[in-house]
Amino acid sequence: MKNHSGVLVFCLGLAACQGSNPYVATSNPLPPAPPQAATTFDRSAYPAAPRDYGRYRSWAWLNGHLPAGTAWADSAQVAEAVSNALDQRGLRPLHDNRPADLFVSADLRMETRLRQVRDDYYGGGYGGYNGYGPGYGGYATVPIIRTYQEQVVVVQVDMFDAKSGQPIWSSSAETGNRGSESERADAIREAVEKAMSAYPPS
Repeated sequence: MKNHSGVLVFCLGLAACQGSNPYVATSNPLPPAPPQAATTFDRSAYPAAPRDYGRYRSWAWLNGHLPAGTAWADSAQVAEAVSNALDQRGLRPLHDNRPADLFVSADLRMETRLRQVRDDYYGGGYGGYNGYGPGYGGYATVPIIRTYQEQVVVVQVDMFDAKSGQPIWSSSAETGNRGSESERADAIREAVEKAMSAYPPS
């Protein structure tokens, strides 16, 4: 009797599943597009085109100002180093009233860095009785960490599109602080060349 009841319940459930679905999918039609949709271009819907750095041929200092000098180096040294680095990359300075393709700014500053040096010292072990016989014991490495401060020269170079005013490239690099005037000029050139080494970006 129990088996017949189970079969009856199963058949009733199956019949209920085969009945009509009372839920019917309906949708409203989409509203018509506004008239300006056919002529409006949404730039935000597309990725930005890659920048063509090859079209930049000329440059001028941003706002007509040379890089600021410091107690460590004067303005002319920084300006000359940046100008030479730009010239090596096919960018020519403008000295007339024609519009430039790029505006360039440069900044030189001194910063302090904390450096750490690890020295490994070896020790341990001992000899035999009264210096005779085989020696015994072990040897261990003892790391010694020394921390010191170092003054470095940091050069920051920034470039801006002359038409839009948007920043298009920026980089900085550092080099050691050297003493004599000729060594300082070499340090500035070295730092500028490091900063400009990645221009134009690939």
